[in-house]
Amino acid sequence: MINKTPEIAIIEPNTLTALGLQTILEELIPDAIIRVFPSFAALIDDTPDMYAHYFVSIHIYFEHTSFFLERFPKAIVLSTNEHPLLKNNIPNLNISLPREQLILSLMQLHTHGHNSSQHPHSSASPAEEHELSPREIEVLILLTKGFINKEIAEKLNIGQTTVITHRKNITAKLGIKSIAGLAIYAVMHGYIEADRI
Repeated sequence: MINKTPEIAIIEPNTLTALGLQTILEELIPDAIIRVFPSFAALIDDTPDMYAHYFVSIHIYFEHTSFFLERFPKAIVLSTNEHPLLKNNIPNLNISLPREQLILSLMQLHTHGHNSSQHPHSSASPAEEHELSPREIEVLILLTKGFINKEIAEKLNIGQTTVITHRKNITAKLGIKSIAGLAIYAVMHGYIEADRI
């Protein structure tokens, strides 16, 4: 097997964030080629499938979820203290951390991501990890679209009590209580496109 130079894409509109991350990655992986893209369109204009990893801003990830879900776990979402990611198995990096902690987080991502192969694939999809039933997924989607319990019950031909039970189960399984948090979860796991919320 030929060991070629890894290429890494940073898709981040904030120039300072992108350059700071690029500098740290160049120190940690000196043989890597690191390219910075200010937008998703700039990445697509390049050769988007050639990268070993994609460090992508949380906003760009939400806008183009399907592209990055197809590249799981190579896509690493850049989150911040203002926009922390939910508890899930989508690789993420809090770029608000102090430099030393950020480097430690990057090293942990690198170690975890390269244990068995260069690009391991999880045997369970993100949805399977939380084991939402098909009906719970339907309820989740309708919740993110802004429907209330009565409307969900009518759309799914079930009782309001059943809807409430499904909502409790979803909350318990995901550990997410707010509708906004559920919407973020649904988008990040490909249940609904961000522009349909």
